[in-house]
Amino acid sequence: MSSNIRIQRICQQCGQEFTAKTTVTQYCGDTCAKRGYKARKRAAKIAASNEATRQVKLKPVEDLKAKEFLTIRDTALLINCSRQTVYNLIKGNILPAVQLSARKTIIKRTDIDKLFQLPPTTPAPAAPTLPEPFNPADYYTLSQVLHLYGISEKALYEAIKRNNIPKYKHGIYAYVPKEAIRKLLGS
Repeated sequence: MSSNIRIQRICQQCGQEFTAKTTVTQYCGDTCAKRGYKARKRAAKIAASNEATRQVKLKPVEDLKAKEFLTIRDTALLINCSRQTVYNLIKGNILPAVQLSARKTIIKRTDIDKLFQLPPTTPAPAAPTLPEPFNPADYYTLSQVLHLYGISEKALYEAIKRNNIPKYKHGIYAYVPKEAIRKLLGS
């Protein structure tokens, strides 16, 4: 059964316009069809080769995930960092390791997994805020305390910390209660 329809199409290989007799025709002629077939086969071969290369690259990492004990080099490869970083983690007691000999250090895989588990977060304590009816006459600024009592900045901060005297921030100033400072340093 022959077709009486004529459709204007654009060849997928060479890009020229041609008249097609069916709705599924993609190429203008036999030459472009052969070239398109070769291009598809070439693209499939390249994709298969790229996939094989990717598998070869991922294989060492997959092998490392199966091991229970890892060396420094393997650990660095697994967590994608330098060997020196792994040594620094061990030195800082962040990552436990066992040194079997002068040249052999091993790390447990579970310890590496624990490294990435987030510790429970606790909200940071908020700085004490000023009481609602704030009266500056009841408070000293830190610079006023330094001038009135003639002590060094370090001595003042240590005394405040040692005696748990509350400090209140208001703008750029830090205030301390006059009563507490008078008790601590005398009138």
